[in-house]
Amino acid sequence: MKRFFSRSLPTLLLACTLASHGAMAQNTKRGTISPPPSAELNYTINANQHGLSLNGSAVVHWTNGSGRYAIKTETRAMLLGKILEAKSEGTINTTGLAPVTSTEKRYRKDATTTTFNRDSNTITFSASDASYPIKGGEQDRNSVVWQLATIARSTPAKFKTGATINVVVAGQKDAEPWSFKVNKAEKIKSPLGDLNAVKVSKVVKDAGKEQKIDIWFASSRDWYPVRIRFSEPEGDFIEQNITSIASQS
Repeated sequence: MKRFFSRSLPTLLLACTLASHGAMAQNTKRGTISPPPSAELNYTINANQHGLSLNGSAVVHWTNGSGRYAIKTETRAMLLGKILEAKSEGTINTTGLAPVTSTEKRYRKDATTTTFNRDSNTITFSASDASYPIKGGEQDRNSVVWQLATIARSTPAKFKTGATINVVVAGQKDAEPWSFKVNKAEKIKSPLGDLNAVKVSKVVKDAGKEQKIDIWFASSRDWYPVRIRFSEPEGDFIEQNITSIASQS
């Protein structure tokens, strides 16, 4: 169980981060940047580790207003209680979400902070001495899901079947380029009814070592992420499914 959480909680962070307030579209030279409207989203969490089942829940608050965004998440597991608190804050610019800080507190771990230093154009980490340049469009593990939703809403041509979306993602200690492939829409069942959702998958270069990430965005629900699944090469997985969406004003 300890090994499961130490390896899987970083992915729960990506799966579970959102926040709450009024919607905003920002006009720029590149067009209209339109992140999803503010909302509170609730999810169920199902996981499996070497045949051991684990259930839980997550509440995610997504705030979009006045040229800024905020993402707050709290994830709980049965028997263990709170296993993750995460937060990402930043501005909204011509590339979409522009993180300033990302913090996360994992189960039995110290909190860590990733900072996007806009004055020096560098990304730095409280958990390492690494530094990466900011060239534009970089995300943290909290914001990348919502950046994809923003792209879907703002530039639909980039979200067509077969398209590839490249983004540099900063974690707790470093940053690396990720590629996402846009797949065909699928119908998924949920407490909200049947949803038509576009599946987006992280491109895996080494299937024997890399984690697979699949995200389903519901086009009829403002492109909110309604399902996220993380799969390990050995068969372990974490899946997050939407149970409710409450608009925030």
